[in-house]
Amino acid sequence: MASQVQQGAPVALVTGAGRGIGRATAGRFLAEGWRVALLDIDAGLLDAAMADLAAPEATLPLHCDVADAPGVARAVPHAARHFGRLDALVNNAGTAVFKPMLETTLEDWSRVMAVNLTGPFLCTQAAAPIMAETGGGAVVNITSISGLRASTLRTAYGTSKAALAHLTKQQAVELAALGIRVNAVAPGPVDTAMAKAVHTPEIRRDYHDTIPLDRYGLESELAEAIMFLCTDRASYINGQVIAVDGGFEATGIGLPTLRAQRRNL
Repeated sequence: MASQVQQGAPVALVTGAGRGIGRATAGRFLAEGWRVALLDIDAGLLDAAMADLAAPEATLPLHCDVADAPGVARAVPHAARHFGRLDALVNNAGTAVFKPMLETTLEDWSRVMAVNLTGPFLCTQAAAPIMAETGGGAVVNITSISGLRASTLRTAYGTSKAALAHLTKQQAVELAALGIRVNAVAPGPVDTAMAKAVHTPEIRRDYHDTIPLDRYGLESELAEAIMFLCTDRASYINGQVIAVDGGFEATGIGLPTLRAQRRNL
């Protein structure tokens, strides 16, 4: 990948880039000839991602917690200084607590909000002035289908992602004057490490029952949507929340019955 990247190529900063959607997105940027700053709270995952990408001249590891304001204030400008510019920010870092509402502690709530909502706020505030210096850029916030429709055990997580969807619109309205577009991608069920850890076979079956495409998404499919929104191909898309979910958000009830009827035709 390193050979495809030219000095002066556009630069993306991806948070939560140590694994999952963030890692896949970093790889997608590299494949398109971009340079990438990978930010993650887990130094071990970050090191593994850097080794796997094997593009030392085109990548930069940033060990940082997106909820740590001083840390973000150091990391984002460092990426810009290292590469000489910043063209895109992907606010992917996130955390989740899966508990019933009455068992969700204040500490649970506060940490989820700090990472999933305050993190994108801080990172965008740090990145936007830098992007504006070179004419603008793009921000993509990774929300969730849980921010568009309620589900069990997601009081903190779903609320944080719903708030992030609205923050996306606020940022889009205000940052457009700087030449910065802001959109969000709302993943549906995706075969990430988190999903594999918490989705039992029964839960997976329930998801399949409500996804028209009848499968989980792939990390690479999310990366494609994120990449698109960061390029000039999406130059007139701003303030949007795009569900990449196989049709999950659009679905009501009765899909299994409909499938059974079709099989019997």
